Amino acid sequence: MSTPPPPIPVSPVQLRLRVYCGAEAALGPGRADLLERIGRTESIAQAARDMGMSYMKAWKLIQSMNRCFREPLLEVHRGGKTGGTARLTPLGQQVLALYRQMERESVAALRPHEEQMTALLAASKSSS
Repeated sequence: MSTPPPPIPVSPVQLRLRVYCGAEAALGPGRADLLERIGRTESIAQAARDMGMSYMKAWKLIQSMNRCFREPLLEVHRGGKTGGTARLTPLGQQVLALYRQMERESVAALRPHEEQMTALLAASKSSS
């Protein structure tokens, strides 16, 4: 898998991009992070641990994402004593790359207004 893009810089102006499938959240920042970690580790359990969530929560998020897209985003092979593997499907790689691109472009579009908005924040609140 290719090297992930650099993280989006932290700023007082935050963007939380979400993609919906009807009323169900199909993809958002946490789900994208989960996909990215699974892509790196090939393990749902390890990705969940890295994110401080239970395996069951990660599994439910994966099921939800797989329901929302025309094809599964992850290919899961259950294992026995040695554990299983999980890999992003070609569609999963495409969806994750597109989501990260949408994030970067959205942040770039907001950047001209960030300084002005930051200046309007109370000094004591923005430093905490």
